[in-house]
Amino acid sequence: MDLASAGPLLIFLVVVALAFDFLNGLHDAANSIATIVSTRVLPARYAVLWAAFFNFIAFLFFGLHVAQTVGKGILTPGVVDDAVIFGALGGAITWNVITWMAGIPSSSSHALIGGLLGAGVAKAGLDPVVWDGVYKTVAGIVVSPALGFGLALVLVLLATWLFVKATPSLADGTFRKLQFVSASLFSLGHGGNDAQKTMGIITVLLYAHGKLQGDFHVPLWVVLSCQAAMALGTLMGGWRIVHTMGSRITRLSPQQGFCAESGGAITLFLATHLGVPVSTTHTITGAIVGVGAARRARAVRWNIAGSIVWAWVFTMPMAGLMGAGFYWLAVLAGRVF
Repeated sequence: MDLASAGPLLIFLVVVALAFDFLNGLHDAANSIATIVSTRVLPARYAVLWAAFFNFIAFLFFGLHVAQTVGKGILTPGVVDDAVIFGALGGAITWNVITWMAGIPSSSSHALIGGLLGAGVAKAGLDPVVWDGVYKTVAGIVVSPALGFGLALVLVLLATWLFVKATPSLADGTFRKLQFVSASLFSLGHGGNDAQKTMGIITVLLYAHGKLQGDFHVPLWVVLSCQAAMALGTLMGGWRIVHTMGSRITRLSPQQGFCAESGGAITLFLATHLGVPVSTTHTITGAIVGVGAARRARAVRWNIAGSIVWAWVFTMPMAGLMGAGFYWLAVLAGRVF
């Protein structure tokens, strides 16, 4: 599809969707770089370049299952129109900005899903909700941090056993090198799962405008623009959240950073393969708590972790309420103009 042939409203909504994708990268940059920065393996200015590159090339490694879930697995595509998309994006962006300014690592993914549900329900009630997709997404709120926690815990125990006779300098040097690999894998998982959510939103919008025909498919220009917007947002960083993720929950060594990133990356790869739109924030938080708890329970600042969990609980309903509000704002604007 050539955007030059599209109407101004469609172009505006595509730009807003890409703005959300940019904010997603900005908001979630900490997920990809917090551990490698906090362990001082890589300076922040280089870490964001590293993460942004792997964010962008993620589409080369994954299918588009998550985009299909968001595009047709949350709401029945027939109910989606310009006002619903505007409501979904408005709610998600507003919640992202609020939590970013507060330094709270909330989920951009669930903010978008919540905004989409809120706008869809505001338009047509509960009938167009695809409950299987919603249940799968909500389950990810619990499963992804739990799986990240468990995998990171196992990896820490395995790494400790393998290096039990190694000198501290050898172990530290080895895991500093390995963190380049684990950070790359987590950034791939981040770009592969998160950028696809915006791809799904733009694609269902194109179908609603009659710009795409046939089975649900994501055009290449949508894939590339979404990956680029997320990578650009990652380049801009998210330093307040880096501090929370990288040091306030627990202090990390290079070994623990490697284990946290690896556990999170495995979780994201699995979720993306299954088409589950999980939160990279939830995943890496669970993994960081896991490596901290492996040292000792008191090494984790549970009050900080608890406040993050409350942000998870409130993200979908708050973004949903905001999404409904933006939907009615769009409807009112349409009647006025």
